[in-house]
Amino acid sequence: MTDPTSLPNFPPPPQERPLTGRVLDALVDLQMQPNLDNEGDVAFVVQDQKLFVKVVAGEQFDIMRVFGQWVIADSMPQDLQTRLNGCNDITLGVNLVKSGIANGNLVLAVEQIITRQENPRAKLQIATGLILQALRLWHNNVQAKSRAEAGLDPQLPEGTPEGTQVGPWLSVGPGRRPADQTDATGATAETGEPDEGGAPAPEAPTDGPAQGQGGVEGQPGEGGEPR
Repeated sequence: MTDPTSLPNFPPPPQERPLTGRVLDALVDLQMQPNLDNEGDVAFVVQDQKLFVKVVAGEQFDIMRVFGQWVIADSMPQDLQTRLNGCNDITLGVNLVKSGIANGNLVLAVEQIITRQENPRAKLQIATGLILQALRLWHNNVQAKSRAEAGLDPQLPEGTPEGTQVGPWLSVGPGRRPADQTDATGATAETGEPDEGGAPAPEAPTDGPAQGQGGVEGQPGEGGEPR
């Protein structure tokens, strides 16, 4: 008779494994050095940026929230509205990514539905790539557009195609002055007539320096959800 203690210890099937465990496995496969922080979130590093994964368990599926937060450097424009306009451009112009300012930190997040038997690896890669893209775009937009609004050279990143012009914030829209903003009914402040301009097209992201090298600095504390 076989000794029960000699039998191999097989892992449970995917549908019985918590999403946090599957996230850890996927990040190990991607060589992103994951670990659990004090709040139960999965922390990992990609391109020298520290990101986190929070799992929200549900009855039929789970939510995987990939996010990061960065201290904004003093060299960036200090005006809060300018920083929030940069966040608004990200939320309106980049698929899946939500952005905001919390306690003076830039917060970027992507939330995705993960089914019980799904391997989260592909969606982790998608979320990570989008967040890093949004990080560069926020940095470039806030610097370039604030300088352009002040009548200064916007100082576009290296490699920007010749003839590139800095457009307005997406909340303002092309060809529309701030005083002409529409209200909730679609009527402009000056004429009272519906605005027919439609949604502004998002600006194409441009390559720039890695954020965390000048525009944003490191991680605030040990991570976790913004306070």
